[in-house]
Amino acid sequence: MRLFIWIVLLMAAAIGIAVTARFNPGNVVLFYPPHRIDLSLNFFVVLEVALFALLYVLIRAFRATVKMPSKVAAYRQQKRERDGNKGLREALKALFEGRFGHAEKAALRAGELAENAGVAALIGARAAHRMRQAARRDQWLGKIADDNSMKTARLMTMTELLVDDHQPEKALEAVHELNASGTRHIHALQMSLKAQQQAKNWPEVLRLVRSLDKHHALHPALSARLRELAYDDMLSDAGHDAESLQRVWSTVPTADRIKPYVACRAATALNARGLHDEARLVAEESLASDWDERVVRAYRDAAAPAGSAALLTQIEHCEGWVNQHPADAELALTLGSLCLKQKLWGKAQRYLEQALSDATEAGMVRESHLKLAQLHEALGQAEEAANHYRQCALATIL
Repeated sequence: MRLFIWIVLLMAAAIGIAVTARFNPGNVVLFYPPHRIDLSLNFFVVLEVALFALLYVLIRAFRATVKMPSKVAAYRQQKRERDGNKGLREALKALFEGRFGHAEKAALRAGELAENAGVAALIGARAAHRMRQAARRDQWLGKIADDNSMKTARLMTMTELLVDDHQPEKALEAVHELNASGTRHIHALQMSLKAQQQAKNWPEVLRLVRSLDKHHALHPALSARLRELAYDDMLSDAGHDAESLQRVWSTVPTADRIKPYVACRAATALNARGLHDEARLVAEESLASDWDERVVRAYRDAAAPAGSAALLTQIEHCEGWVNQHPADAELALTLGSLCLKQKLWGKAQRYLEQALSDATEAGMVRESHLKLAQLHEALGQAEEAANHYRQCALATIL
């Protein structure tokens, strides 16, 4: 419909021009002595229109010629941008697909564009790292070493890759440089935690775990496991004497002291250095909060001297716990052992026999037979003692 209207208008215009030109008697005279040119008005109008069109075409051609170098430069720049952005997209896609060789090659193309050079270098470094090409990885990262806008991204990438490569010292250097720039965030703390763990710097691991726990950035199970590893190493260090061990223990927060694993390690370490009073206190505080057989075992090893008030207090505590945990074989063995040491023969025999009947572990069976053998030997019952010694030996063999 629109085309039909345009055709009608053009036909009407053509008819109007033809009619006007036919009845136009006008004349144009161009006089330049001694020359004179007579033209009809219609021809003069057509000539002017043609001249205008010619000048318009010439001017446009001249302007296009003048602008040609800049247009060519702009076209080439646009082509480089298209190729660079395409290379960047391909590099990212290949990296996520696990085609690390393709990712590195695409990163080379993407890096030809200055705006993409930083991101392309990070992609190339990760791809080279996945192919175990440490030298190429470092070359990629070195390309953006002087780029302040990429400093945080470079250091974070370097930390993560060095931790994955089990180079904690270099990873921590990158973390320190990152912290020196005033940049602190959760992922940096997580990478620092892994590096400190690899370096076995357990005090720093504990500090980072507590910091990440405040931000809920660690799974509770992982946090608990890291704390256990840290306290295990700190408390089991053979280089500690009694004084240094107590100093280390004083730095442990109360919330961690009562956890069974920590309390068990601490009580064992304190017992090994003859600090039985401190070991008993540690075990009692932990058992009051959370019952655990490992702590009960450490409490048994921390038995006070025979005939002392401390040993009677231990027996009282154990009798109170028996009411709460009547089927606990470890507790029955502990109470029987303490009664044996205090020469409470009847109680000792009853609880040791209960421990023997409820025992599920070979070690507990062996120890129960040994204690019963010692009991019968003290009572002069040689046959019963010999029988339990024999059973203890069989349990050891099995």
